[in-house]
Amino acid sequence: MPRTARSPPRSYEPRGGPTLEGVISLSASLTPRRLVATFLAAGALVGAAALPATAAGDHGNGRHAHSSVVIGSVQHESRGHNDRSNHALNREWVEVKNTGRHGVDLRGYTLTDQQGNRYRFAGLRLEGGHSVKVHTGQGRNTHSDVYQNRRQQIWDARDTATLRDDRGRVIDTESWGGRQGRGHHS
Repeated sequence: MPRTARSPPRSYEPRGGPTLEGVISLSASLTPRRLVATFLAAGALVGAAALPATAAGDHGNGRHAHSSVVIGSVQHESRGHNDRSNHALNREWVEVKNTGRHGVDLRGYTLTDQQGNRYRFAGLRLEGGHSVKVHTGQGRNTHSDVYQNRRQQIWDARDTATLRDDRGRVIDTESWGGRQGRGHHS
């Protein structure tokens, strides 16, 4: 039987180093695998790096990305009346709305004005599609009305209401009365 030439094993290198044909053949089979592996590893790293910001829901500007809780309507100080009666104080309010389908626990959320007056929500669960009015004066808290128990008006004719979550992140702001007019920023 005549002897036939066999191709050398892959680890074989002819004298003087690898041949161009051997390198191209070996590179051609490993390059796609390496590219895929590199691409997958890079994707995993980028995904892992982005996950904390996405999970926290923070856009980097201090506003929560996916909150269904927003500031709705605002009724600020009685026009021209500086009446400090409880009835007058309770005509001043800021509405907080849950635009989502699921309830949100507002415990620890805060509502502030430009002067730093702050109302902190106690144990209140705001169901999906519902709202609560935060009144300035005194009263008995219900699922639709809560009271700051203040003795003077805080929402001025030109002011900004800021809603923060229980971690202090800005959820929404609402401004009114300035040159910019009424503005809603979420």
